[in-house]
Amino acid sequence: MFTGMRRVLVGGTKNFFRGGAVSVATVIIMTVTLIIIGILIFLSALLSFTLAQIQDKVDVSVYFTPAAAEGDVLNLKDQLSQLPSVESVTYTSSDQALQEFKTRHANDQLTLNALNELGNNPLGASLAIKAYDPSQYQSIVNYISNDQSLQSAGVSIIDHIDYYENQDVINRLTAAIHDTERAGLIIVAVFAVASIIIAIATVRLAIYSSREEIEVMRLVGASNAYIRGPFIVAGIIGGVISSAITLVIFTPILWYLGANYTSWLAGFDTFAYYTGHFIEIIGALVGSGIILGGVASFLAVRRYLKA
Repeated sequence: MFTGMRRVLVGGTKNFFRGGAVSVATVIIMTVTLIIIGILIFLSALLSFTLAQIQDKVDVSVYFTPAAAEGDVLNLKDQLSQLPSVESVTYTSSDQALQEFKTRHANDQLTLNALNELGNNPLGASLAIKAYDPSQYQSIVNYISNDQSLQSAGVSIIDHIDYYENQDVINRLTAAIHDTERAGLIIVAVFAVASIIIAIATVRLAIYSSREEIEVMRLVGASNAYIRGPFIVAGIIGGVISSAITLVIFTPILWYLGANYTSWLAGFDTFAYYTGHFIEIIGALVGSGIILGGVASFLAVRRYLKA
């Protein structure tokens, strides 16, 4: 068995390097295919980063009446923080709200004078709630609305919740995120299938030049697995070399983009993502190259073998 495996490995290596221009053409096509796959990986990462940035800017604020006790507000904050759908809850006291109001209207003396004439703080505390997914805000708001502890002498201590004002925007964002994710998967699938078809056609052309050799091996009684083996090995070698070339091409390009176009890409640093996910990217490209070369060779040589 080990002798047979060694012969297959040696034969596959010889087939690849003996292929000359055909092997070079196969590597070039597979490299282009892997570059497309790599670009799709980074486009998917950029899309996820952009959607996360948009989601991070969306939250729901609960504004309380000035008469609301701080203990009741903090108790609700603790309850919300324990919900699995809630990412974070930020508390702003009435004094903080007043200070922020004065800072925002520092150049509006008329408003500041009117505020001083009131003699007391007309602003209540608030909670800014951020969910893991925008689609979860409705259930969070329902939870708050059904909380009977937020009543004082039969009157709610909540002034208003801005979810109802932003509901249309949140719903549109949720739909856009889901539609974009589906579109991204479809685009990746289409390009991947197209790339595989091109690679198979190229490998088939390379194996076509060896059809007479395959026929001779069949005539002397070689098994289908033994005939396939060297071609699959040659395809895998081509895939590994193609993935290495792809990484060599990507590294300086991603460094340049990260150094010069991070702000243009809404803060997405391509090189930082590349280095931070280096093992996963290598695994994806090398794995894709091996699978692409091996499967393409397997399918290409199949037509020359008995069913």
